[in-house]
Amino acid sequence: MGFLDGFLFFFRIASYFDEWSHAFSFPCYSTCAKTSSSFFSFVTVLVINMRFFSRKKQPAKERTPFILQENGLFGSTGSISSWQREIDEFILKGSRQAEGEGKTFLGATIPKRRWYFAFTIVFLSVFLFFGRAIQLQIIEGEEYTVLADGNRVRTYTLVPTRGIVLDSQGEILIENSPTFTMSMVIQDLPLLGEERDALLEYVANLLGIHRTEIDLLLTVHAQNRLDPIPIKRNIPYETAMRLAIETASLPGFTLHFSSTRSYPSAIPSLSHVLGYLGKISQEELEQWQESGYRPVDDIGKTGVEQSAETLLRGVTGEYVVEVDARGNELLVLSQTDPIPGQTIVLNIDSALQAFIETQLQKTLEKAGATRASIIVMDPKTGGVRALVSWPSYDSNLFARGITEDQYAVLIEDQDQPLFPRAIAGEFASGSTFKPFIAYTALAEKIVNEHTSFVSTGGLSINEWFFPDWKAGGHGVTDVRKAIAESVNTYFYIIGGGYDTFTGLGVAKITQYADYFGFGSPTGIDLQGEADGFLPSKEWKEEIKGERWYVGDTYHLAIGQGDLLVTPLQIASATATIANDGRFCIPQVIEGVMKEDEEQKFEPICKPITDLDTYAIQIVQEGMRQTVTAGSAQYLQYLSEAVAGKTGTAQTPGDRPTHAWFTGFGPYKDPEIVVTILIEEGGEGSTFAVPLAKEIFEWWFLYRSTSDV
Repeated sequence: MGFLDGFLFFFRIASYFDEWSHAFSFPCYSTCAKTSSSFFSFVTVLVINMRFFSRKKQPAKERTPFILQENGLFGSTGSISSWQREIDEFILKGSRQAEGEGKTFLGATIPKRRWYFAFTIVFLSVFLFFGRAIQLQIIEGEEYTVLADGNRVRTYTLVPTRGIVLDSQGEILIENSPTFTMSMVIQDLPLLGEERDALLEYVANLLGIHRTEIDLLLTVHAQNRLDPIPIKRNIPYETAMRLAIETASLPGFTLHFSSTRSYPSAIPSLSHVLGYLGKISQEELEQWQESGYRPVDDIGKTGVEQSAETLLRGVTGEYVVEVDARGNELLVLSQTDPIPGQTIVLNIDSALQAFIETQLQKTLEKAGATRASIIVMDPKTGGVRALVSWPSYDSNLFARGITEDQYAVLIEDQDQPLFPRAIAGEFASGSTFKPFIAYTALAEKIVNEHTSFVSTGGLSINEWFFPDWKAGGHGVTDVRKAIAESVNTYFYIIGGGYDTFTGLGVAKITQYADYFGFGSPTGIDLQGEADGFLPSKEWKEEIKGERWYVGDTYHLAIGQGDLLVTPLQIASATATIANDGRFCIPQVIEGVMKEDEEQKFEPICKPITDLDTYAIQIVQEGMRQTVTAGSAQYLQYLSEAVAGKTGTAQTPGDRPTHAWFTGFGPYKDPEIVVTILIEEGGEGSTFAVPLAKEIFEWWFLYRSTSDV
């Protein structure tokens, strides 16, 4: 049994060795030094144990000191003196034999068989000891050295101040407001147990949050032990001062100065343009990690906050500090200051946006509608002056930390206030598509400016009848009149043909529609833009299992059927007409500030494919005639001449039609394009045109550079 006791002692030493090296993350040279004396003590005890194991059995009344006893490690406490006498006798006898007979001490007291066995055990023990030492010191030494240093030297990321955002007139749209944040460092929290539970419960009650919120953060950031993890943001100054006193001595928790985004314009419709920040997702982290983003960081989720993330973010800094066992800073070793984000200037005119929002709400009340989209843009540069998706929301809700109840209200609202419908909504275009059909027919030379057809109220194809919107028709109609009065019959004929006249056909229509940007994103510098949809023969056969009929082409030629467009696509295509056939990518961001001077981004413009300037001119004249003698005559008395096109798009079922208007002005030297969609707003001329008049008037009064 003595040998067994020694064997157990050996494994205790080995286990202590591993526990010390891993628990304290010491490099191996330190661990080996602390452990070596214990190891060689084990060897001595093992050899002594072998000596007693080889003795003859003692009478039952005598105690063997190495027999495990209850309440004793190597025998009962009463056997200590007996154990010492046995060792003394063993040493004395061995020494005399060695002197008298010239033999070695161990060889005289231990039989060869047991000596060989003991030697083997000692050899294997030494081999295992030094093998483990080599593994820790040489193979894993660098790793443990880093871990050890990590317990006293920490590197913190210094987050840069996020850039602010200005409108085209220099008004602040997004800024940073000072606030306080309570964060925790997992590494500095007490170990698991009652102390830790009590601490977390106390802090949760102190901050007025649920304990489960902290537990969730501990789970999510389990591998992120050294970064401060925010658990409560936007703490007011008075509350922060009280918390600073109450949490000063709490391990693992720090109250620090921070900032939060603020959207001071108080214009809800700007929220879809500006966007908001949110916690970085795992997918976003994988995308941005190489740029220095951490699991605790915020990132732009929508709008300019998202699309201009790299400009607004800035460059992170680094703060290397030595800390004590409680995480308290002892010495700053190095510091690299962060580089603040850039100040961005938008093409958006917030005063114009606010005016449009006010007038839109009045119009919606009159129309009995609740949803609308409005775009105002510069046709010569693509600069977006106003972008309204209604209804909207308040970006400050997200900046302050939106509650579950507040978010549920937004999500459950049937009018979808979070939806950027101006760029992501897809709708039938109605007659606003007709100018582009007219351009296609002129460019393809199937008609000229004098080609006329007689409108008698509609066309009959076998048992099918395709009506004009005006009972009795419009009479003799050329291309300008067809645009001005929105004559369906004219576009039926040039689109799908009739009798002996061969029309464009679906392939040509979609080809030229693509030239104007339909069926694909415009490229605006905001995320989430929809493609729209251009139907084709192949699509209908494959998806619907039906052949393409001439009636499908008729519907496409007047902006109905399966055609879908976004309000931004209509605005962009109208801008191309106004800009003499040059397409400019819509841009919300105008430039950045450099040393108090704005550096503007270059507009990205190019002529459309196979540009026909003659065809463009005729279409412009037709849109001008819409104002002077057509469906938008309400606009003819403005201080500046404008051109435009109304539209009334059918919707599924018995729901009201969508009301459209798109136009530009001044007519001779266009400065703005105005595109309006009032969903289920009835006739375009009834509500959309009067609203367009208000917008044109405001621009000519406050912003126009033309001579009035």
